[in-house]
Amino acid sequence: MVTLVIDHDAKRTGGHPHEHGPAPVNTAPSPERVAMPPVTVNGVPISRKAIAAEVQNFPAANPGAGWKAATQALVIRELLLQEARRLEVPVEQQRDRDGRSETEEDALVRALLDREVRVPVADEETLRRFYDNNAHRFVSAPLFEADHILIAARGDDAAGFAAARERALVLAAALADEPDRFAAFARDHSACPSGALGGNLGQIGPGETTPEFEAALEALTVGAISGPVETRYGIHLIRLRRRIDGRRLPFDAVRERIAAYLHEHVRRQASAQYLALLIGRADIRGIVLAGADSPLVQ
Repeated sequence: MVTLVIDHDAKRTGGHPHEHGPAPVNTAPSPERVAMPPVTVNGVPISRKAIAAEVQNFPAANPGAGWKAATQALVIRELLLQEARRLEVPVEQQRDRDGRSETEEDALVRALLDREVRVPVADEETLRRFYDNNAHRFVSAPLFEADHILIAARGDDAAGFAAARERALVLAAALADEPDRFAAFARDHSACPSGALGGNLGQIGPGETTPEFEAALEALTVGAISGPVETRYGIHLIRLRRRIDGRRLPFDAVRERIAAYLHEHVRRQASAQYLALLIGRADIRGIVLAGADSPLVQ
């Protein structure tokens, strides 16, 4: 059995559906033949065919890295299955919310870890200490009250987008001289339904608009009107009416979230330590493993 003490200083890692991230990595199995020696786990071979099929689950910058990650995952899975069978762990296949049953091998691995990895439950003092030491994590999201004018344009229509940009610049120049006409301009020119309300969008929280719109909001001072802001919907002029800063959430409101986070953190640590013990006493050939870095544990 493996038991770990909770790490009170553990850090959590953590977009909006419209955010632009890095170009996606090609997950298709590479046609290159990666040069690696035969791999066995206590004499049981891991076939190249199985590794090639697994590679698609491990996007990587190059074929060698993807092949290695897939091989590690299969070796660890084989090691856990062998241990579950050695211990004659009873298995009961579970079903997910959609009624799909897990495979017998998945059930074996889950049952083994449930039986052999002991995860302590954080007590009330531990939960409160984590809450006090990580106050910045438990703050409500800031809110913005804003108005906008939308000059609609499609990104794939270069001429239309340019015309919308010019129109927005004209309105922006007029508002610089007469900011009080914002609501009237919104009613007359905005393509958003909010134009009927003078452009009023109500309260906006993080993630509720496009990244460009949100960045412009955050940069505005109360009462200010932005210059033209380009998004996938067209060109916006934004007026910030009010900024409501986030407030610290009470302990009772986040207690269960803290408990779940600490449980998951310690479970991963305990699983990695248990896996490292299995690796240490196994005869694994053709690849070197580090239990804590296992993709299965992650």
